[in-house]
Amino acid sequence: MAVQAAHAIQTTGVGRVYKIRGPKKKSDAKELIALKDVNLEVPYGELFGLLGPNGAGKTTLIKILCTLLLPTSGTALVDGVNVATHPQEARRRISMVSGGETSGFGLLTVEENLWMFARLYGMDNKVVRDRLNEMMEIVGIADRRRTKISDLSTGLRQKMNFVRGFLTDPTVVFLDEPTLGLDVTAAREVRSFVRQWMTDHPDRTVLLTTHYMAEADDLCDRLAIIDKGQLLTVDTPENLKKRLQQSAIFNLRVQPVGDKPRDGARIENVPGVQNAVFHDGTEFTEINLSLERDDALPGVLAHLSARGSSLIALEKREPSLEDVFISLVGRRLDQDTTELSKVELEA
Repeated sequence: MAVQAAHAIQTTGVGRVYKIRGPKKKSDAKELIALKDVNLEVPYGELFGLLGPNGAGKTTLIKILCTLLLPTSGTALVDGVNVATHPQEARRRISMVSGGETSGFGLLTVEENLWMFARLYGMDNKVVRDRLNEMMEIVGIADRRRTKISDLSTGLRQKMNFVRGFLTDPTVVFLDEPTLGLDVTAAREVRSFVRQWMTDHPDRTVLLTTHYMAEADDLCDRLAIIDKGQLLTVDTPENLKKRLQQSAIFNLRVQPVGDKPRDGARIENVPGVQNAVFHDGTEFTEINLSLERDDALPGVLAHLSARGSSLIALEKREPSLEDVFISLVGRRLDQDTTELSKVELEA
């Protein structure tokens, strides 16, 4: 009987450096550090989240764990298998579902595509038949089994991708932005499916990347926040939010007059301000504000007023996961690190 590894996912000192060629000659190439000394342990039975802006290194790490990219340094193990030295063995134990992808052949039906994937994995016909029937019922595409995937909506295609990703009964599943582009109902159904699968398979592991903070907060047992190729923290969503319980969190809407309210002296220089993130709209600017204490607010309002901005609305609220993210990274999740983001997409 095979002995289970200590962790479903384990990385030790994993790094990845991209070489960006210069416009004229190779000697002009510069190095871009995508991952730096990433140490991570994810146990079996955990739904683990990886949060970071575009270009933070998420895609690079996922590609390494899925055997699609070699690390420049360090070791990565999935279900105890070294993904660099034994990629074929690692692939037998994993699966990946990416949001927005079109997996399969458009001229084949849903059922034909899923059978094809199952046969590529060498699955037994009876097992495939039983699992297909069960999983298509669960995700709500049983009545579309004979529909060509080219005729499916985005939501139905993603549901088919989920069946394909979980059909082989993988030990570790990588979900990369799984609800990207889905409507509210379809996204809710996908999350429900993931929860139920984890309940039914307590010895399996899911690693989720997402841009939706509420999704990460709702689904994940633990989260890692990554930025500029480095892991900043790993903890449960609740423990992460507790870190800001001593802070005063406000949402402000201001009407800029002339210059935008962020111009001039930085709002972060106002005494008591921990973080301030601006969201510019056509009619007003929204500011997510984290203060050391409530009595720092008058100084912020005076600062904005002195720069020609009038207050439209003010709301105090409990700390959210996004507030934690901003406190660590200094910007919102949907703000990227452009250069690395482009490299990751092209890799």
